[in-house]
Amino acid sequence: MLGTNLLKHQSKPERIADQAWEHLTGAINSAGESVKYTARSARRTGSHLTSHAGDRVGAVTDEARVRASRAYDALAGRRPGLPWAWLIGAGLVGAALAWAASSASRAALARAEKELPASDGLEFVDVDRANSPFRVDTT
Repeated sequence: MLGTNLLKHQSKPERIADQAWEHLTGAINSAGESVKYTARSARRTGSHLTSHAGDRVGAVTDEARVRASRAYDALAGRRPGLPWAWLIGAGLVGAALAWAASSASRAALARAEKELPASDGLEFVDVDRANSPFRVDTT
């Protein structure tokens, strides 16, 4: 009861200051929840970006290490080795393409032989024979 009597006897500026203080503390509390949510979101986003940056840095580091090794070998006068894996792979791909092309051509020739009409009435004549019905003048 004592507190309620004191509030009734406040002056108008004191009441306005108390109301402003209550609004300010309410706004700060609600903003605190919003800031917590924003901080969590920023932390997640930052973590995601950091992991991607780490992946990129790792890839760049590996590339830099390979290039440095090659430069060191070149300065030492060592020649790079042949890329045997690429050469063998290219040979295998070439062999597979050649096999596919030959199979396709054999299939096309077999199909063409089946589709051609039979040549039963066709007779071949040798024009160089002496008793041939056809004479060829070569003089």
